[in-house]
Amino acid sequence: MVIEKTDERRRKMLVATTVGIGGCAAVATAIPFLESMTPSEAAKAAGAPVEFDVAKVDPGKLVTVEWRGKPVWIVHRTDEMLKLLGNHNNELVDPQSSQPQQPRYAKNATRSIKPQYFVAIGICTHLGCIPGYRPDIGAGDLAGAFGGPWPGGFYCPCHGSKFDLAGRVARNVPAPTNLEIPQHVYVSETRLLIGEDKKT
Repeated sequence: MVIEKTDERRRKMLVATTVGIGGCAAVATAIPFLESMTPSEAAKAAGAPVEFDVAKVDPGKLVTVEWRGKPVWIVHRTDEMLKLLGNHNNELVDPQSSQPQQPRYAKNATRSIKPQYFVAIGICTHLGCIPGYRPDIGAGDLAGAFGGPWPGGFYCPCHGSKFDLAGRVARNVPAPTNLEIPQHVYVSETRLLIGEDKKT
């Protein structure tokens, strides 16, 4: 019977080498895993605030910008449009904007910071369709929508929901609430920042 001597130094060296290689493999595996949990630049950009110069929007017109993958409308309301906003409150579901579809600073008669500029997410609150902009006041095909002449606003062709020029929903239509107003702030006289409440 032969008894072999164990080389303790060699054993310790093999154990240390194995542990070292295993540790390197664990780190090499963990790095890509941890990096995959960090948002990509595209993802960061998708959620980032969007800046827009409202001076580019002619009176009476609507411009759409994208923020977080959603269409955001910017409407330059004329004086005539603004005068019509208080004339059909009894035909609206939530004329005082009691439901939380807007930041507190847009909980007013025009649902805006600056009355002439309306900023809203252009998605119907019924099933997510995109309403059309119908600024044509008194439009014959929409007459009676608010219990009288069409006051101008937004019409969703999917199921017939109607919103006025402040994005307030009419009674007796499928949409349950007013259009959503995103967080926004003016960083200068005409520069609008969508997606933030305060200046940065």
